Amino acid sequence: MINYSPFWETLHKSNETTYTLINKHHISSATIDKLRKNKPLNTTTINDLCRILYCEVENIMKYIPSEEDQKL
Repeated sequence: MINYSPFWETLHKSNETTYTLINKHHISSATIDKLRKNKPLNTTTINDLCRILYCEVENIMKYIPSEEDQKL
């Protein structure tokens, strides 16, 4: 399962807030909700967040093995 807890840590350390992400950088409130609920995001959104926060992908998300993962 992809977990976005690194995003929240990175955001907290940055000069940005969810307010500025939505109003200054035009990240949708639906995207913020997906981050809160560890729902899937597309790679374009991940790229945008990395650019805005000046960080690497691993500062946005991490993989945690889970029984809830889709069966292969």
